[in-house]
Amino acid sequence: MDLEDTSISNQGNSVTVAASSGSGDISKSSMSSNNANSPNSGVSYQDENDEMNEEEEEEEEDDYAYDFYDNDDFIYQDDYTSMQNQFDSVDLPPGVEASLPWLKDFDSNVSKQDVASGHAESSSMGKRKEIEVAVLQTSEQFKQFDTVDSFQDHYYDKQGSKDQQRSKNWAKKIQEEWKILEENLPETIFVRVCESRMELLRAVIVGPSGTPYHDGLFFFDCLFPSSYPAGPPKVHYHSGGLRINPNLYQCGKVCLSLLGTWRGVNTENWIPDRSTMLQVLVSIQALILNEKPFFNEPGYSSTYVGLVGEKKSKEYNENTFILSLKTMMYTLRKPPKHFEELVAGHFRNRAVNILTACKSYVEGSAVGSVVHNLDESKISSTDDNKSDFQLAVSRVMNTLIAFFTRNGSTDCEDFRSPGLYDATAQAMANLDTLNKN
Repeated sequence: MDLEDTSISNQGNSVTVAASSGSGDISKSSMSSNNANSPNSGVSYQDENDEMNEEEEEEEEDDYAYDFYDNDDFIYQDDYTSMQNQFDSVDLPPGVEASLPWLKDFDSNVSKQDVASGHAESSSMGKRKEIEVAVLQTSEQFKQFDTVDSFQDHYYDKQGSKDQQRSKNWAKKIQEEWKILEENLPETIFVRVCESRMELLRAVIVGPSGTPYHDGLFFFDCLFPSSYPAGPPKVHYHSGGLRINPNLYQCGKVCLSLLGTWRGVNTENWIPDRSTMLQVLVSIQALILNEKPFFNEPGYSSTYVGLVGEKKSKEYNENTFILSLKTMMYTLRKPPKHFEELVAGHFRNRAVNILTACKSYVEGSAVGSVVHNLDESKISSTDDNKSDFQLAVSRVMNTLIAFFTRNGSTDCEDFRSPGLYDATAQAMANLDTLNKN
């Protein structure tokens, strides 16, 4: 793919991320989000000479954006274990797979078939409901900012331990960053830091509503290098091998001028003693995980205009939503350490909303226009006139229901198509077998 040396043009929408003040504060209300395609967004692909040579690995633009359905068997096949093995084989930092405490929540007397079909004994259902309430309460009490004992599964664990040449003010600056984060994090960003390894930070961003990333969880490992704050932090995205955005690479690279991974001008770049980690996280949420990520690609806003641009953007959003669903399942399978409770509670709390959105998209709603309490009387489309995207969502819902059910959700059965019942039961049995190995 040709990568142009251009910034992104305005598409009529904007995202405003407040510049940091002298103290580095960004208020919780400093972000307004429609689309991130403003001239000063500082969001784009890395340049053509980047050391990753990413352009050699990508297809031409027409193929690159629309080939996600080619490998749908990866997620839709009945052999659920095969899919899990692909998740497990992804090249990730050592220790990234954390334990899944909620897998022990199910009553041992409940058969696999009962779990899959939702017809467990009432006593078992009552016990599971109590557990679900307890998990949700724990998730709701999950602090937005907190310290942890260790980060042995952190992407930058080894690199950080070798980086010992730090300035006298380095620790003081990191503590200032912690205070800014603790006092100003938006409600949809959670952060963990480690007092014994001050250079390491882990954050999770909830996908914004109105975007193809809605209801998802997106994890980032961050490093404050010895040069900090003269130079920007390093940020690695937990991709699970999936490319969900032009600025988030499969290798985990985050392309953002604020991080020095793309050329920017003036305030788009890192400004020592002014730019902050909070600014980085809010920028990722607002400028990268936006409602029209197709236009994050340099030059697309001027190359694809009018109806042509809207059509391609719509198709990209549909493909991205499929990958976002896969990311949800990957995250449930491998919740990053110190965020297990948040992941469990988040998806128990949002399972119905996510499945409702899936169902509404199958019936023709645009991705991002989440429809809750879907009116069954308005459903009229059939398999004969459904698009590839609608059929793909219908298929992925089968596996998604298995994941949500195994995570403890008890109200997902109404979303399963009758013809998918046997496949879901088999998926649940395969998942049980996998977790015992």
